[in-house]
Order: sequence, then C-alpha cells, then structure tokens
Amino acid sequence: MASAPLVPVLAVVGVGLIGGSLALALKRYGAVGKVLGVGRQLKSLRRAQELGLIDEVATLEQAAQQADLIMLATPIGAMASVLKTLRPHLRDSTLISDAGSTKADVVRVARDALGDRIGQFVPGHPIAGAETVGPEAARADLYDGRNVILTPLEENPASARERLIAVWEACGARVMLMDPATHDEVLASVSHVPHFLSSVFMWQVASSANSDQRFALAGTGFRDFTRIAAGSAEVWRDIFLSNRQAVLGQLQEVRQALDQAEQALQDQDGQALYEFLERAALARRFWASRSGLQ
Repeated sequence: MASAPLVPVLAVVGVGLIGGSLALALKRYGAVGKVLGVGRQLKSLRRAQELGLIDEVATLEQAAQQADLIMLATPIGAMASVLKTLRPHLRDSTLISDAGSTKADVVRVARDALGDRIGQFVPGHPIAGAETVGPEAARADLYDGRNVILTPLEENPASARERLIAVWEACGARVMLMDPATHDEVLASVSHVPHFLSSVFMWQVASSANSDQRFALAGTGFRDFTRIAAGSAEVWRDIFLSNRQAVLGQLQEVRQALDQAEQALQDQDGQALYEFLERAALARRFWASRSGLQ
C-alpha cells in the first residue's frame, strides 16, 4: 500500500508565483495529495486550476476545515482578516504558515487574530521572489536550492516546526531558522531597500520631461537595475509599511554611503572614487561566486 503524501491536503491562499510554485513543487515530488486554491478573484483561481496548480477552488472556511497545511501567500495587509476568518473553523491538526517578507509585524497580527491557536502558525519567508505575478508565473523549480527562513514561535510544538521544514525541503529549498527581528533587519537591507531604490529611480526617470528619449536609449544596465521595480505595488507597499523602521534605518545608511561617493565626485577625488567603486565591485563578485547567483 502506498504511503500517504507528506501533505494530504494543501490550501494555498493567493495562488500566484509563491503559492502556486509551492503547489507545483510538492506535486512534482508527489508530496501533496489535493491542493485547494483560495483567493479574491475567481477568474485567477480558475486559471490556476487550468494550469494544474490547484485541484479545487475553495473558500477560507473550507480550507480551514479540510487542509492539513494552509499557506498564506497574500499581501501582508490582508493577513489579519484572513487569519480571523480561518480561526473559528480550524481543525486542531491544521498547520498554518505564510510567505510574507516581514515577520515581526506578521507575528503580531497572527497573535491577535489566532489567540490561543497561535501555536498552529509557524511564520516563514521563502527567499525566491520575482517581478512576475499571477498563476502563470508559478514554477515547479522556483525553490530549488533557494533559502527559506522560518521564525518559529515559542508556542509552536517541535512537531509543527519539523513538519514545515520537511515541506520546504521537499520543494528543494534550504531551511534556515531565525528570530523575527533579525529577519526583518537583514531583509530590509538585502531585499526591501533594493526594491525601494529601484522603484524610486524608475519613478524619477518616468517623471522626467524627456522620459521617452531616456527609455529609448536605456540598455542592459538600466534593465537589470530596474527589473524589480515591476513587482506588485500592493505587495511592496505592505512590505515597506510593515517593516517601516528597519527600512528607514537602512535608507539612512544608504544615504550616508551616497553622500560619501557624491563627495568624492564633487571633489574630483579620483582615488577615493576608485576605492569606493572597487570595494563595491569586489563585494559583488564575491557574493555572486559564493551564492551561485549572477
């Protein structure tokens, strides 16, 4: 007799790049039985079903009653209402996690919404985003070799943490454990601020009087620097507001670095400018060779 899959019933709330890719990855390895899709737009859910990401369309109440694992892949601003809707219908054995890019704020929201069921919620964050959105963006290999951060709570039983680690490892991911505050500070630096700066720069170019000419002459450097600015405005608005203090702190450090480089240019100090650029170039090359990302 064949053994039961790792996740007999998975419910994905928000079937786009992150949630849809989780479903596809688990299906690829035979680690999931049935996948329920939950979302605000029925058209998008039907498309996810056509693409094979989900098996059935469900409501939040149905997901809470049937699912062994519920993955929240929604904008952070929507999590409070989603969790409050789930709570009265949750089975004791149901595990909930999320894919939110901030953790301290999500934990606070979850404690308020779930109350004495907070032990069933294990916060998480897969580091595998992209600027593409919607069911069509989902890929079965999205998490291969990628990092997933979990920030377990003191109320989480060891079995819940271990179950979720097994799920992400079944997707090909590497799992790291971290506390929420550390997560938010580090991700503000290497994820949130880059997106903020890319969007600000893109806004500045698009708002210029000769933007058409600038866009006509833009090449690969412009493409690479602005790629992430094409992401979901709703998702990133919620991330910036949720992690506001950490982002503001990192922006202050970026401003100091920009002042330093600008002063070297203002002073026509070629050596100082060279040293600044060389240190940045060496750091980028070292990171690329170590991470395997280019």
